[in-house]
Amino acid sequence: MKVILLSDQRHLGKRGETVEVKPGFGRNYLLPQGFAMPATPGNQKLFEQQRTKIEAAHAKERSAAEAVKAKLEGLRIEIPKRVGERDTLYGSVTAGDVAHALEAKGVVVDRRRIDLVGGIKTVGDHTVHVDLHPEVTADVVVAVVREE
Repeated sequence: MKVILLSDQRHLGKRGETVEVKPGFGRNYLLPQGFAMPATPGNQKLFEQQRTKIEAAHAKERSAAEAVKAKLEGLRIEIPKRVGERDTLYGSVTAGDVAHALEAKGVVVDRRRIDLVGGIKTVGDHTVHVDLHPEVTADVVVAVVREE
């Protein structure tokens, strides 16, 4: 099944690309969620007419993501957690914990955009990637400290 992507999909492609997907994935997920539309000749013509408007919105989203990246760069947040004998955590630091700590600093980021790269299960400084936009990624230092 051929579809035109209406939004960037991590493993499929970027907005505006025509890609081949399995029929069930397209019919049951991409189309109902509004992430894609069928690649018919009429839809392709319609999409080409609206391409400039879509690219302008994309540029606006990118500039907003750049502004948030400027706030995040060089930011260091501390998250207190309960710690065992060998400086290992009871549980782990989650993306939700990082999102709440960033919100306390005045930066609102969706927890689903935070990439913990294997999880945080020890005390110390860890670098966390925040995917603000498909083309914009910020790095934040998360310091896990002992809870007193």
